Formats: sequence, structure tokens, C-alpha cells
Amino acid sequence: MTDGFARRLLGTLALSAVLLTGGSALAETKVAVVDTQRAIMETEDGLRAQATLKKLFDSRQRELDKKQEDLQRERADIEKQKDVVSKGALSKRVEKWQRDMIQLQTVFVEYNKELQKKQNELTQPIFQKAMGIIRRMASQDGYDVVVDKQAVPYVRSDLDLTDRIIQLYNQGAGGAEKPGEKPAPGAKPAAPAMKPTAPAPLPPPAIKPPAVNP
Repeated sequence: MTDGFARRLLGTLALSAVLLTGGSALAETKVAVVDTQRAIMETEDGLRAQATLKKLFDSRQRELDKKQEDLQRERADIEKQKDVVSKGALSKRVEKWQRDMIQLQTVFVEYNKELQKKQNELTQPIFQKAMGIIRRMASQDGYDVVVDKQAVPYVRSDLDLTDRIIQLYNQGAGGAEKPGEKPAPGAKPAAPAMKPTAPAPLPPPAIKPPAVNP
């Protein structure tokens, strides 16, 4: 089950529970939404995490590109030499090329696992702090249900707490605000320096084996 699907499912279940309580209870229920991903990634800690992840991603991408370029050059050289060297020597070069290609694919998998692990390490503490702020805000402001914004097709803008969550996180170093403390009326958080993004998985190596006659 993907994180996005899980959030939508949990949001749907939460709203269903509200609806099942009946019309009168629904009228009294105070609901809000939070864009969880944006609330995490647009905090100051989240932006720093993105910069760290991008640096690691770019480094690993350069390494993979270099390995692929080496294999492509070797492949081209093998094809040029296929009518010059002996079949035995050619066979050995092709076998080595295939082993190197398998090794590259292994490295590709390992690098993606490394990126995923690093992303979890960097974002999990931010997530925990943001969830603490959401729980405190829900308690202080009397919200009965707070749903992830990705789980609902439409929501009024005044029910979206995301900007307040980001502001409180940045002001309170992770939500260490005093009980009952609220942001000033009309206050808006500064615009983030970059969009909330996570590095996409590294693309798998796609190199055809040398075209040589058997």
C-alpha cells in the first residue's frame, strides 16, 4: 500500500466515521485539513533535508552516468574489434562486459535503497514534530477531525491549516510553542524557497549488450 493511497484511505475512513454519526453530530463536528507533505517539506528543516537529498542524489547520479558511459564505450570498442580479435578473446570481453553490466545494475539498486533510507532518516523527525503541532492545534482550537488534504477532492481554503503548521514549526523549533499559544491573526508564513519535492528514484541502466556474431 503506497503512502498516498494510505492517506486517502485514512481520510476517507475518518470522514465516513463522521458521516455515520448522523446529521446533528456532523453539524457540530469541527473538521480541518493539512497537506502533510507540504507541511513537512516546506518547513526550514524540510528545505534543508531536500537540499541534502538533492546533493546525495546528484552525486550518485553522476557516478552511475560515469559507469554507464564507460560501459557504452567498451561496448562500442568490442563491436569494432569483433572481426579483428579471436573468437575466444572476443568471448572473454563480452563476458566481462556482461558481468560489469550486472554489477552496475546492483549498484543502481543499492543507490536507490541508500536514497530512500536517507530520505526516511531526514524526514521522519520532521514528520513527528509536525504531527505534534497538529495534535496540539486540534486540541487547542477544538478540531474533532484533521484529515490529510490529499484524501479529499475539495476543501475550503479557510479549513486548511498547512500554512499555520509550517509557521508554528519554524517559530517553535519543531512545535515547542507554549500551551494555548496561537499565531497572530492574519499572520502568514514566508513563502518557501523551493517546492516540496523528494528525489525521484535513479533511472535504471539501459545499455544493449554488444552486437557480435556468435
